[in-house]
Amino acid sequence: MAGDPGLFTPRSVTWQLHGDPMMWIAGIRALHLQALHPRAVRGVMQNSDFRRDAWGRLMRTANFVGTTTYGTTEAAERAGARVRKIHRMLRATDPDTGEEYRIDDPGLLLWVHCAEIDSYLHVLRRSGYPLTDAQADRYVREQRTSARLVGLDPDAVPADRAELAAYFEKVRPELAAGPEARDVDAFLRRPPTPPALTPLRELLWARVAGLAYASLPSYAHALYGRPAPAPDAVTRRLRHTGTLLRAVPARVRWQLPPKHILRAMARLGPAARPAPYKLEP
Repeated sequence: MAGDPGLFTPRSVTWQLHGDPMMWIAGIRALHLQALHPRAVRGVMQNSDFRRDAWGRLMRTANFVGTTTYGTTEAAERAGARVRKIHRMLRATDPDTGEEYRIDDPGLLLWVHCAEIDSYLHVLRRSGYPLTDAQADRYVREQRTSARLVGLDPDAVPADRAELAAYFEKVRPELAAGPEARDVDAFLRRPPTPPALTPLRELLWARVAGLAYASLPSYAHALYGRPAPAPDAVTRRLRHTGTLLRAVPARVRWQLPPKHILRAMARLGPAARPAPYKLEP
Protein backbone atom coordinates (compact mmCIF):
# COMPACT_ATOMS: atom_id res chain seq x y z
CA MET A 1 0.00 0.00 0.00
CA ALA A 2 1.24 3.46 -0.87
CA GLY A 3 0.46 6.35 1.42
CA ASP A 4 0.10 6.84 5.14
CA PRO A 5 -2.09 4.10 6.67
CA GLY A 6 -2.86 6.23 9.73
CA LEU A 7 -2.82 5.38 13.42
CA PHE A 8 -4.64 2.04 13.21
CA THR A 9 -3.73 0.72 9.71
CA PRO A 10 -5.81 -1.69 7.59
CA ARG A 11 -4.44 -4.66 9.58
CA SER A 12 -6.18 -3.58 12.79
CA VAL A 13 -9.45 -4.82 14.26
CA THR A 14 -10.52 -1.18 14.51
CA TRP A 15 -10.19 -0.68 10.73
CA GLN A 16 -12.51 -3.61 9.99
CA LEU A 17 -14.98 -3.08 12.82
CA HIS A 18 -15.63 0.62 12.29
CA GLY A 19 -16.72 0.03 8.71
CA ASP A 20 -19.83 -1.86 9.84
CA PRO A 21 -23.23 -0.12 9.50
CA MET A 22 -24.29 -1.16 13.00
CA MET A 23 -21.86 1.45 14.32
CA TRP A 24 -24.69 4.00 14.04
CA ILE A 25 -26.91 2.04 16.43
CA ALA A 26 -23.93 1.51 18.71
CA GLY A 27 -23.33 5.27 18.73
CA ILE A 28 -26.88 5.95 19.91
CA ARG A 29 -26.46 3.34 22.66
CA ALA A 30 -23.27 5.10 23.73
CA LEU A 31 -25.15 8.40 24.13
CA HIS A 32 -27.75 6.74 26.36
CA LEU A 33 -25.02 5.15 28.46
CA GLN A 34 -22.82 8.25 28.69
CA ALA A 35 -25.77 10.33 29.91
CA LEU A 36 -25.98 8.22 33.08
CA HIS A 37 -22.84 9.82 34.51
CA PRO A 38 -24.18 13.03 36.11
CA ARG A 39 -20.94 15.02 35.94
CA ALA A 40 -20.20 13.97 32.36
CA VAL A 41 -23.66 14.76 31.03
CA ARG A 42 -23.74 18.11 32.85
CA GLY A 43 -20.52 18.98 31.10
CA VAL A 44 -22.25 18.42 27.76
CA MET A 45 -25.50 20.17 28.62
CA GLN A 46 -23.83 23.21 30.20
CA ASN A 47 -21.38 23.74 27.36
CA SER A 48 -23.43 23.02 24.25
CA ASP A 49 -26.92 23.48 22.92
CA PHE A 50 -27.54 19.75 22.89
CA ARG A 51 -31.30 20.11 22.51
CA ARG A 52 -30.90 22.16 19.33
CA ASP A 53 -27.72 20.59 17.99
CA ALA A 54 -27.86 16.93 19.02
CA TRP A 55 -27.63 15.85 15.39
CA GLY A 56 -24.57 18.01 14.94
CA ARG A 57 -22.96 16.50 18.02
CA LEU A 58 -23.66 12.98 16.79
CA MET A 59 -22.19 13.78 13.37
CA ARG A 60 -19.10 15.42 14.90
CA THR A 61 -18.51 12.31 16.99
CA ALA A 62 -18.91 10.12 13.91
CA ASN A 63 -16.52 12.36 12.00
CA PHE A 64 -13.94 12.14 14.79
CA VAL A 65 -14.17 8.34 14.85
CA GLY A 66 -13.93 8.20 11.05
CA THR A 67 -10.97 10.57 10.90
CA THR A 68 -9.00 8.84 13.64
CA THR A 69 -9.72 5.40 12.17
CA TYR A 70 -9.28 5.97 8.44
CA GLY A 71 -7.50 9.32 8.15
CA THR A 72 -3.79 9.96 7.87
CA THR A 73 -1.67 10.11 10.99
CA GLU A 74 -1.51 13.89 10.66
CA ALA A 75 -5.29 14.21 10.29
CA ALA A 76 -5.93 11.97 13.31
CA GLU A 77 -3.44 13.81 15.51
CA ARG A 78 -4.89 17.15 14.40
CA ALA A 79 -8.42 15.98 15.26
CA GLY A 80 -7.24 14.88 18.69
CA ALA A 81 -5.46 18.18 19.31
CA ARG A 82 -8.63 20.07 18.40
CA VAL A 83 -10.71 18.05 20.86
CA ARG A 84 -8.16 18.49 23.64
CA LYS A 85 -8.00 22.24 23.04
CA ILE A 86 -11.77 22.61 23.25
CA HIS A 87 -12.02 20.49 26.39
CA ARG A 88 -9.27 22.45 28.14
CA MET A 89 -11.33 25.63 27.89
CA LEU A 90 -14.58 24.22 29.26
CA ARG A 91 -15.92 24.01 32.81
CA ALA A 92 -19.15 22.78 34.36
CA THR A 93 -20.83 23.38 37.71
CA ASP A 94 -22.39 20.86 40.06
CA PRO A 95 -25.82 22.40 40.90
CA ASP A 96 -25.96 20.61 44.25
CA THR A 97 -22.58 21.71 45.62
CA GLY A 98 -21.67 24.69 43.45
CA GLU A 99 -18.36 23.00 42.63
CA GLU A 100 -16.84 23.97 39.31
CA TYR A 101 -14.92 21.23 37.54
CA ARG A 102 -13.00 20.76 34.32
CA ILE A 103 -14.49 18.96 31.33
CA ASP A 104 -11.13 17.36 30.60
CA ASP A 105 -11.04 15.71 34.02
CA PRO A 106 -9.50 12.26 33.35
CA GLY A 107 -12.31 10.48 35.17
CA LEU A 108 -14.94 12.03 32.89
CA LEU A 109 -12.92 11.42 29.74
CA LEU A 110 -12.45 7.80 30.77
CA TRP A 111 -16.19 7.32 31.27
CA VAL A 112 -16.99 8.73 27.83
CA HIS A 113 -14.31 6.58 26.23
CA CYS A 114 -15.35 3.34 27.94
CA ALA A 115 -19.05 3.88 27.23
CA GLU A 116 -18.26 4.35 23.55
CA ILE A 117 -15.95 1.35 23.21
CA ASP A 118 -18.28 -0.92 25.17
CA SER A 119 -21.21 0.15 22.98
CA TYR A 120 -19.36 -0.37 19.70
CA LEU A 121 -18.14 -3.78 20.75
CA HIS A 122 -21.39 -4.91 22.36
CA VAL A 123 -23.76 -3.95 19.54
CA LEU A 124 -21.60 -5.26 16.71
CA ARG A 125 -20.86 -8.62 18.32
CA ARG A 126 -24.43 -9.12 19.46
CA SER A 127 -25.71 -8.30 15.97
CA GLY A 128 -23.63 -11.05 14.40
CA TYR A 129 -20.33 -9.40 13.54
CA PRO A 130 -17.78 -12.26 13.51
CA LEU A 131 -15.33 -11.28 16.22
CA THR A 132 -13.49 -13.76 18.45
CA ASP A 133 -12.79 -13.02 22.10
CA ALA A 134 -9.12 -12.48 21.30
CA GLN A 135 -10.00 -10.02 18.54
CA ALA A 136 -12.41 -8.21 20.86
CA ASP A 137 -9.64 -7.85 23.43
CA ARG A 138 -7.32 -6.55 20.74
CA TYR A 139 -9.93 -3.96 19.76
CA VAL A 140 -10.17 -2.68 23.35
CA ARG A 141 -6.39 -2.47 23.48
CA GLU A 142 -6.19 -0.67 20.14
CA GLN A 143 -8.64 1.92 21.39
CA ARG A 144 -6.10 3.13 23.92
CA THR A 145 -4.83 5.13 20.95
CA SER A 146 -8.19 6.90 20.70
CA ALA A 147 -8.06 7.53 24.43
CA ARG A 148 -4.65 9.17 24.05
CA LEU A 149 -6.01 11.46 21.35
CA VAL A 150 -8.63 12.93 23.69
CA GLY A 151 -6.12 13.47 26.50
CA LEU A 152 -6.01 10.27 28.52
CA ASP A 153 -2.94 8.35 29.63
CA PRO A 154 -3.21 5.10 27.61
CA ASP A 155 -1.80 3.08 30.50
CA ALA A 156 -4.76 4.18 32.65
CA VAL A 157 -7.32 2.90 30.11
CA PRO A 158 -8.71 -0.67 30.02
CA ALA A 159 -6.67 -2.92 27.75
CA ASP A 160 -9.09 -5.84 27.37
CA ARG A 161 -12.69 -6.88 28.02
CA ALA A 162 -11.98 -8.02 31.58
CA GLU A 163 -10.50 -4.65 32.52
CA LEU A 164 -13.39 -2.89 30.79
CA ALA A 165 -15.93 -4.94 32.77
CA ALA A 166 -14.05 -4.22 36.01
CA TYR A 167 -14.15 -0.51 35.23
CA PHE A 168 -17.94 -0.54 34.82
CA GLU A 169 -18.36 -2.42 38.09
CA LYS A 170 -16.27 0.22 39.83
CA VAL A 171 -18.09 3.22 38.35
CA ARG A 172 -21.66 1.97 38.65
CA PRO A 173 -22.32 3.53 42.11
CA GLU A 174 -21.68 6.97 40.54
CA LEU A 175 -24.34 6.55 37.85
CA ALA A 176 -27.82 8.05 38.00
CA ALA A 177 -30.57 9.15 35.64
CA GLY A 178 -30.78 12.80 36.62
CA PRO A 179 -32.63 15.58 34.81
CA GLU A 180 -29.93 15.95 32.16
CA ALA A 181 -29.91 12.22 31.43
CA ARG A 182 -33.68 12.26 31.05
CA ASP A 183 -33.38 15.18 28.62
CA VAL A 184 -30.97 13.15 26.51
CA ASP A 185 -33.22 10.11 26.73
CA ALA A 186 -36.30 12.10 25.71
CA PHE A 187 -34.49 13.63 22.76
CA LEU A 188 -33.18 10.29 21.51
CA ARG A 189 -36.62 8.73 21.78
CA ARG A 190 -38.47 11.52 19.97
CA PRO A 191 -36.10 14.06 18.40
CA PRO A 192 -37.70 17.25 17.06
CA THR A 193 -38.34 16.98 13.33
CA PRO A 194 -40.11 19.07 10.71
CA PRO A 195 -43.78 18.06 10.39
CA ALA A 196 -43.16 16.49 6.99
CA LEU A 197 -40.60 14.13 8.50
CA THR A 198 -42.62 13.12 11.56
CA PRO A 199 -44.00 9.95 9.93
CA LEU A 200 -40.45 8.90 9.03
CA ARG A 201 -39.35 9.50 12.61
CA GLU A 202 -42.15 7.31 13.91
CA LEU A 203 -41.52 4.61 11.34
CA LEU A 204 -37.73 4.44 11.19
CA TRP A 205 -36.05 6.43 13.96
CA ALA A 206 -38.26 5.05 16.72
CA ARG A 207 -37.17 1.53 15.78
CA VAL A 208 -33.48 2.37 15.47
CA ALA A 209 -33.31 4.38 18.70
CA GLY A 210 -35.51 1.87 20.48
CA LEU A 211 -33.16 -0.94 19.52
CA ALA A 212 -30.12 1.03 20.67
CA TYR A 213 -31.81 1.66 24.02
CA ALA A 214 -32.92 -1.97 24.33
CA SER A 215 -29.31 -3.12 23.98
CA LEU A 216 -28.23 -1.24 27.13
CA PRO A 217 -27.19 -3.25 30.21
CA SER A 218 -29.92 -4.08 32.69
CA TYR A 219 -28.67 -1.57 35.29
CA ALA A 220 -29.11 1.23 32.72
CA HIS A 221 -32.74 0.22 32.16
CA ALA A 222 -33.27 0.22 35.92
CA LEU A 223 -31.79 3.72 36.26
CA TYR A 224 -33.92 5.08 33.43
CA GLY A 225 -36.95 3.49 35.09
CA ARG A 226 -38.24 1.43 32.20
CA PRO A 227 -38.50 -2.37 32.19
CA ALA A 228 -35.59 -4.17 30.55
CA PRO A 229 -36.70 -6.07 27.43
CA ALA A 230 -36.07 -9.80 27.15
CA PRO A 231 -32.39 -10.27 26.18
CA ASP A 232 -33.11 -13.00 23.64
CA ALA A 233 -35.64 -10.81 21.84
CA VAL A 234 -33.16 -7.92 21.72
CA THR A 235 -30.46 -10.17 20.31
CA ARG A 236 -32.81 -11.41 17.59
CA ARG A 237 -33.69 -7.82 16.67
CA LEU A 238 -30.03 -6.82 16.56
CA ARG A 239 -29.16 -9.77 14.35
CA HIS A 240 -32.08 -9.08 12.03
CA THR A 241 -31.15 -5.40 11.76
CA GLY A 242 -27.51 -6.26 11.20
CA THR A 243 -28.42 -8.66 8.42
CA LEU A 244 -30.58 -6.03 6.70
CA LEU A 245 -28.02 -3.23 6.93
CA ARG A 246 -25.12 -5.42 5.83
CA ALA A 247 -27.13 -6.49 2.78
CA VAL A 248 -26.83 -2.92 1.49
CA PRO A 249 -23.71 -2.85 -0.74
CA ALA A 250 -20.80 -1.30 1.13
CA ARG A 251 -19.99 1.02 -1.76
CA VAL A 252 -23.51 2.44 -1.46
CA ARG A 253 -23.31 2.87 2.31
CA TRP A 254 -19.89 4.48 2.14
CA GLN A 255 -21.16 7.17 -0.22
CA LEU A 256 -22.81 8.87 2.74
CA PRO A 257 -20.82 11.83 4.06
CA PRO A 258 -18.13 12.19 5.25
CA LYS A 259 -16.80 9.28 3.11
CA HIS A 260 -13.76 8.47 5.27
CA ILE A 261 -13.53 4.89 4.03
CA LEU A 262 -13.65 5.82 0.36
CA ARG A 263 -10.94 8.42 0.89
CA ALA A 264 -8.78 5.86 2.69
CA MET A 265 -9.20 3.40 -0.17
CA ALA A 266 -8.31 6.12 -2.68
CA ARG A 267 -5.18 6.90 -0.66
CA LEU A 268 -4.07 3.32 0.04
CA GLY A 269 -5.61 1.30 -2.77
CA PRO A 270 -8.51 -1.19 -2.91
CA ALA A 271 -6.73 -3.62 -0.59
CA ALA A 272 -7.54 -1.22 2.26
CA ARG A 273 -11.25 -2.01 1.99
CA PRO A 274 -12.51 -2.93 5.49
CA ALA A 275 -14.23 -6.31 5.76
CA PRO A 276 -14.79 -8.88 8.53
CA TYR A 277 -12.99 -11.64 6.61
CA LYS A 278 -9.77 -9.62 6.86
CA LEU A 279 -9.65 -9.92 10.64
CA GLU A 280 -6.44 -11.62 11.72
CA PRO A 281 -6.66 -14.45 14.29
